[in-house]
Amino acid sequence: MDGHPDRSLSFPQVLDQTGVEEHLQLGSRIGFCAYHGGNLERHTEIIAAEAARLSGASYYAVVQPDGMRYHVSSTKVDPSSSERFSTFMDHCDVIVTVHGYGRRGHFTSLLCGGGNRGLATHVGDQLRSTLPAYRTIDDPERIPSGLRGLHSRNPCNLPRKGGMQLELPPRVRGLSPLARHWPGPRGRFPHVSLLIDALATAAATWPLAR
Repeated sequence: MDGHPDRSLSFPQVLDQTGVEEHLQLGSRIGFCAYHGGNLERHTEIIAAEAARLSGASYYAVVQPDGMRYHVSSTKVDPSSSERFSTFMDHCDVIVTVHGYGRRGHFTSLLCGGGNRGLATHVGDQLRSTLPAYRTIDDPERIPSGLRGLHSRNPCNLPRKGGMQLELPPRVRGLSPLARHWPGPRGRFPHVSLLIDALATAAATWPLAR
């Protein structure tokens, strides 16, 4: 989670705020989800959308506009509050929820939490090989307790075959000072493109029969 957002609203109240957008695209039975997207955990919805597009996966996001930063704890994000979110969850067998966080000592740590440990390991292996400059952690015991995504009410654990929670530090989302001034193609920091490619590959190679 970036900075110190406002926690005063419920998930349905956030969805009712002027300027908040919900995005839904149905594809395969694996889905990428970013319900803290937009100005809250920045670039998470872009990463989720691009990974879904490249792999043919499904996609759902809640995007808060500039100037708005309402954070609802994942255990209080109820898919039944939204027709689009419910449709996404009913369609998907497994999901990857994409989050942003910042914590001292973990600025290069990619955290693979959630209850489907097979999926977390599968995604973690792809991240590890694609982004060797980062530390990919897929052992729940080594993930900070508040970022493990193991609670039964966490949306990543609600689909038929569960899912994983991916926590991304600012740098890999393209939010470091270097990334903000990157002169490369389309202005996208290379680490972001590598991350998206890794997630898309992981989704495309995940056997949904598991």
